[in-house]
Amino acid sequence: MFWDKVSAFYDLFEILYNGKVYRGLGKKVAEEIEKDDIVLECACGTGAISQYIAPKCKQLIATDFSEGMLKRTSRKCRRYKNVKIKRADMTQLKYRDNRFDKVVAGNVIHLLDNPHTAIKELERVCKAGGKIIIPTYINASDATNKKAVRLLEAAGADFKRQFDMNSYRKFFESAGYEKVEYHIIQGRMPCAVAIIVKQ
Repeated sequence: MFWDKVSAFYDLFEILYNGKVYRGLGKKVAEEIEKDDIVLECACGTGAISQYIAPKCKQLIATDFSEGMLKRTSRKCRRYKNVKIKRADMTQLKYRDNRFDKVVAGNVIHLLDNPHTAIKELERVCKAGGKIIIPTYINASDATNKKAVRLLEAAGADFKRQFDMNSYRKFFESAGYEKVEYHIIQGRMPCAVAIIVKQ
């Protein structure tokens, strides 16, 4: 699996290429987390966001489909006793309805065959009044960013779609989410953080 293969140097690539956004994203997501929250993070990757969520919440369950990525998350979060690391498919979560106060899925929507299915799963396991937090890299019209995407694709990454800010908004609208709050983390490749409050 591609993500297992790149897990060992993924952080280095991100920090060198897009460090300001990579670090800023974890801090931004953590601003939405409260001390009594039980949080599910899907597609946690190397734990770049997890390490910021963990000290803020009551419990964090960090999940990913890649064992290699989960090993990295486990190392980053080993000092936190409130973190559980589990392998999971975010399109078929094994958690009951209305289980979590916050549900996070960072930089994964563009990789999924059926992203709307995944978002409905995130919504299902989130409590009413809870937040679904979905950060995703967006392409500025920058040749450098397009080149980086092509390099990742050549290495084996399978991007199903790419977003700019306009298409990202339309993506959520097409899924039936009209009240979405957006925050942009500016940098070499910006990241748009979409926040949906479950009704």
